[in-house]
Amino acid sequence: MAAPTTVDSDARTAPAEPPPARSWRDRARSAGSAAAPAILGYLVVRCVGILFLWVMAHRQGTDLSWLLAGRFDATAYRKIVDVGYDPAIPVGVDGSLRPSNLAFFPLFPALTQVVTWVPTVGSLGAALVVSWLSAIAAAWGIYAIGVRLWSQTTGILLVILWGVLPHALVENMGYSESLFTALAAWSLYALLRERWLTAGVLCLLAGLTRPVAVALIAAVGISAIVAIVRRRDGWRPWVAGAIAPIGYLGFLAWVGARLGRWDGYFYMQREGWRVSFDGGADTVRTFAKVLTQTNQQLELYVIVFSVFAAVVLLALLLAQRPPLPIVVYTVVMLVFLAGAAGGQQGKARYLIPVFTLLLPLAAGLTKALNSTKVIVLVALTLGSAWYGTYLTLVWKWSP
Repeated sequence: MAAPTTVDSDARTAPAEPPPARSWRDRARSAGSAAAPAILGYLVVRCVGILFLWVMAHRQGTDLSWLLAGRFDATAYRKIVDVGYDPAIPVGVDGSLRPSNLAFFPLFPALTQVVTWVPTVGSLGAALVVSWLSAIAAAWGIYAIGVRLWSQTTGILLVILWGVLPHALVENMGYSESLFTALAAWSLYALLRERWLTAGVLCLLAGLTRPVAVALIAAVGISAIVAIVRRRDGWRPWVAGAIAPIGYLGFLAWVGARLGRWDGYFYMQREGWRVSFDGGADTVRTFAKVLTQTNQQLELYVIVFSVFAAVVLLALLLAQRPPLPIVVYTVVMLVFLAGAAGGQQGKARYLIPVFTLLLPLAAGLTKALNSTKVIVLVALTLGSAWYGTYLTLVWKWSP
């Protein structure tokens, strides 16, 4: 009879060795693979929109690249790249102050300038490169938030919904919306994971991109205060809250020094661009005029509908009790948008970075039948493509 096998007691109780830590390359590769369906879906819906615009523009004999990066705000950014910022606020022949490119924050043109270092790439092409790469980064960040809060399917749908907004064409133009959205999305994602330093640095960069960075600064700052009060994460929330507004305040200070007055940026916006903050009075007057007078252009009705829809979506979002950074960012963005006087024709476009409003729609669509998902997304894709073409070929203002 064979002797019984004995097992050392230490061997029985020894804990299993932890798996080897993955390198950052492996983690990035894994995250990229997971996000690939969302990014691919985004590229598909945006390419449909661009292709439709190209066909219609070709029929009119209009150059597509000029439509995307040769007009309106894109021209202002390219002027910064090519000749720099205005030394002062321009003055018209009647003595009134005119719009100045000092209104445009510096990160987008700075990145465009870097791309122009590539041989044969001019400022127009470089602006489109920055815009498209930023849009892809934004899609990835939006997906990450959707997955973090709900599920992978919700993340994919959230990205595609962002890509079929009425003004989604702007995401691929020589504008800074996609760059800001990318920085905002990843900063919010860092906050959700309590990666304070990452959130603060990305917020600093967002503050060099668009003035609506005040919403992201508020999200980082308030989240940091809550963490400090609860005595969580040591010194990191302090640093995040401190560095978050540096980019925004630094640019305002630079413009003020250039114009020789402490409120130079706001003075230039008010007197040159006729834009200020009045708490929403101008928005109410403009919307009332659109709704009570006939023969208004389609774009004006879309703007009114978009803002009203944003309010409804905010209520639905709050009902889902999302994390604090999402709430603060969304609410402040809408206050900023609704309270601005002037520039009413751009308010639907200003909603592009408020992708958080799409969370209730993405979560609801997640529960729908696959056939329903396909029908809804195809309809929205075609509608966005048609409307984007209308904005560039018919609408006379900046899309």
